[in-house]
Amino acid sequence: MMCDIEERLAALSPPGDEEPPIAPLIDALRQAGLLQACAPLGAGGRGPAHCPRDPEALVEALAAVGGGNLSAGRLFEGHVNAVKLIALYGDRGGWLAQAGQGRLFGVWGADGPDPVRIEGGVLRGQKLYASGAGVLDRAVVPVRDGDGQVQLVVLDTARLAGRLHPGEWHVSGMRATASGRCDLEGVAIGADDLLGAPGDYHREPHFQGGVWRYAAVQMGAMRAMTRAAAAQIAARGQADAPLQSARLRRMVVACETARLWLVNAARVVERSDAAPDDAATAMLARLTVADEAVALMNAMDEALGAASFATAHLVERRRRDLLFYLRQANPDGLAQTAMRMAGAGGARARRWHLA
Repeated sequence: MMCDIEERLAALSPPGDEEPPIAPLIDALRQAGLLQACAPLGAGGRGPAHCPRDPEALVEALAAVGGGNLSAGRLFEGHVNAVKLIALYGDRGGWLAQAGQGRLFGVWGADGPDPVRIEGGVLRGQKLYASGAGVLDRAVVPVRDGDGQVQLVVLDTARLAGRLHPGEWHVSGMRATASGRCDLEGVAIGADDLLGAPGDYHREPHFQGGVWRYAAVQMGAMRAMTRAAAAQIAARGQADAPLQSARLRRMVVACETARLWLVNAARVVERSDAAPDDAATAMLARLTVADEAVALMNAMDEALGAASFATAHLVERRRRDLLFYLRQANPDGLAQTAMRMAGAGGARARRWHLA
């Protein structure tokens, strides 16, 4: 099934200057049952959304979607994240049943110059990088309450008509996500819109501990580029050339290194008794995948040469999408936090050879 969805998404994303429309990509995920599968069993899904029965299967699902199209992978990962938050902190609005019906959820976390906050039951401010603004059904939005704590709000995007600006998304990669600005100034909210309690959003290991998921999406693109490079090298009659063989070996090692780190992170962070400091495992996995992805693309560029920068080439969109995607979520700050957690003392510091 995972190969099928990857092939389907790739078929909907032909190489070229034009970005594929995102709606058919999301429809393919819905038809494959992937959106519904994220919900718990009682809501039409396949298991507890907050603690998957088979974390490795989730790694492979995220990778398959990312291998087909990274923008679709970004939105699918956001859906997984949103449904997990609802399962963890309270299904006040019957949102899990909606996920079980195939509604698309996401998380809009990035504030603009005017950060979003609650004032007297009304939202003020704007969000940037509202991924999937044109296709999301529900958005989980972190906002600041009157005490400065982060409160999660779930918004039906039908309430945001005229407030979403995907046309402002002018970037070289991940263009299909249409991650434009969302103006929330003056939106009234009530108790039924609130998810969990103030401060829940930043609880570990479910906050930074979730970064392994988008790294799994990135690994899918790494695998797809490796297959494309191998096929082109073979078509050129260079499969036995020592330098080309060495480049392919580096790409294979990068993919397998990423997989090992991600499977370990998923198993550690997604278990029911995961501790807050277990988030360090996920953060280190995300950073390792980024390093390996850069090494893989360097080897690929050496192997394929200038021809692969033509917009009609199989790897061109994946390369620019991945280069952009790797810059997400402050990697320098993530590295500092990961090492602070890893070196906090005791068994965890010994696990990472820091004590």
